[in-house]
Amino acid sequence: MKTVRKFPKVKSVRPLEGKLLLVEFENGILKYYDCNSLINADEFQPLRDEARFKNVHADPHGYGVLWSDEIDLAESELWVNGEITLPAEDRDHTAQ
Repeated sequence: MKTVRKFPKVKSVRPLEGKLLLVEFENGILKYYDCNSLINADEFQPLRDEARFKNVHADPHGYGVLWSDEIDLAESELWVNGEITLPAEDRDHTAQ
């Protein structure tokens, strides 16, 4: 019997400079996701436009992030290929 792997749902997303996303998952983990490698794929080329890239939002049910009905990324992609970062309150403590 094959088990289905579950990934944490996306709580929020914020676009950053350099085509990066800061994704917050429902478990409190924050990850950076670099979209630069996607931009060359035909379906992601519209995201070269900075205004369009910044128009990202979290799926209302947490199953990824969306730019439009045609352009999205699943929570599994963001979770597996994102780079973990410390929550803001933890970063503040480690900088002291």
